[in-house]
Amino acid sequence: MWREIFEEFPSAESRPPADRDTLDRIEAALGQSIPRGLKELLLESNGLEDEYGTEVIWTTERILDDNRSFRGNEQYRTLYMPFDPLLFFGDNGGGDQFAFVRTPQRDEVFVWDHETDSRTDIAPTLERYVRSALESDGEDWYR
Repeated sequence: MWREIFEEFPSAESRPPADRDTLDRIEAALGQSIPRGLKELLLESNGLEDEYGTEVIWTTERILDDNRSFRGNEQYRTLYMPFDPLLFFGDNGGGDQFAFVRTPQRDEVFVWDHETDSRTDIAPTLERYVRSALESDGEDWYR
């Protein structure tokens, strides 16, 4: 399914697929499951960039590294609400991050605003998020 969507946007850059072992390792390290749709996407393309070089979907390495960093940063603990319930997987290139809520598990995509610490529902599904991001011509399509 995801390859067909990527083909609708020839300027988007997909990558070789991730492997299941890497996804299992991320889930074990973060102590939460990766949503089914994101898993399926990563198994078809380990990350996705739009025509402007913005990482609409991060690589598995970045998903693990950035989520660990957000959760382990002592300064963030005093500045922001907890990040443990979120699974970040992409960004807008300007500081805002896209995430799934994993506690409780939800299918909607949220944006975390780095200036206000708000967490706003912006797409009902990962597919809608990907399409909206790739159809846009700017970094703030979700506002």
